[in-house]
Amino acid sequence: MNIVALLKATGYLISTISVLLLGVVAWDGAKDEPALRFCLIAGVAASVIGMALRWLSFRHQQREAFKS
Repeated sequence: MNIVALLKATGYLISTISVLLLGVVAWDGAKDEPALRFCLIAGVAASVIGMALRWLSFRHQQREAFKS
C-alpha cells in the first residue's frame, strides 16, 4: 500500500472511530426518545457507510490508474 492509500485509510478509520464515539456520547440523550434514537443510529450508520463507499471508490480509482 502506498503512502497516499495509507493516509486515506487512516483518515477514514479515524473518522469512523470519531463518529462511533460521538454516537456513544449522544446515546444517553436519545435513549428515551425513539425518534431521536432512530435518527442517531441512522446518522452514525450513514456516516460509516459513506466513508466506506468513499474508500472503495478511491481503491477502484487506484486500480484503474494502475491498469493504464
